[in-house]
Amino acid sequence: MYRFLLTRQWVILTLVGLVLIPVMIKLGFWQFHRHQHKVAQNAQIAHNLAATPVPVTELAAVGRGLPHGDMWRRVTATGSYDTAHEVVVRQRTAADEQTIGYYVLTPLVLGNGDVVVVNRGWIPAGDDLTKFPHIPAAPKGTVTVTGRIMADETTAESGIKDTKGLPPRQVMLINSKQQAKRVGRPTLGGYIEQTGPKSDTPEQVPEPDHDSIGPHMAYAIQWWLFAAAVPVGWVVLVRRERRDRLTAAAEAADAGATGDTPEPSGAGPVGTEPVGTEPVGAEAADGEPVARTAVAPE
Repeated sequence: MYRFLLTRQWVILTLVGLVLIPVMIKLGFWQFHRHQHKVAQNAQIAHNLAATPVPVTELAAVGRGLPHGDMWRRVTATGSYDTAHEVVVRQRTAADEQTIGYYVLTPLVLGNGDVVVVNRGWIPAGDDLTKFPHIPAAPKGTVTVTGRIMADETTAESGIKDTKGLPPRQVMLINSKQQAKRVGRPTLGGYIEQTGPKSDTPEQVPEPDHDSIGPHMAYAIQWWLFAAAVPVGWVVLVRRERRDRLTAAAEAADAGATGDTPEPSGAGPVGTEPVGTEPVGAEAADGEPVARTAVAPE
């Protein structure tokens, strides 16, 4: 009674289910791996933020990218700001994660002549995005900056398009290689997110969130539940189809067993004379008697 599984409709339905199961399982593992990455990143951020600050030159060097394991480490840097090569980074949000403005990037010239890029913080965008905004002045003379060391931003890592043709001294990415071309000095890889000295303007970048793990684990469980539901749903549909077919077959058999049999053609009602017979006692025209049909009394 399962021959209906060979019909086109059921073959297609079965094949779709067989395709969906591994796809959903794979999507579940993808979300699970994202969960693991988030947990590991949170642990790294918490560990590095708790570490003792070290001179920036211990972690960063000219012509070398910052290793991922050193990101968010607290560092110190002593030098003087080069405000002549200061730039702003477009399309950055304030601490409320809603208000759009700029990050202020100011090169800090170290004692040996090398440069490290410092993200001094966020300022509002203003009304005219085609003009260089007003920036709070950087401290003059020798200063000591503390902050978090960060890797250079790239389009591949950040997803931010490095748009060309921007107004003067405006950029899309925080990238030490790009800034080295502007400054004309050897520049350390990566940059510093300033945390000290404290300032209200520019608004300093807040500490990264390292408590939230996101919804990835919940999404993984959902995908796996969906994968498990596919064969269960297929079995339920097969059983229902089989039951409906058995019910329809039984109803058809009952209808055939109780149907009325039709009367023979030409039979009249009881007590009447058959059509085409002569009454008793009739004679033919030539006087010979004709065949007579007796009618049974009622």
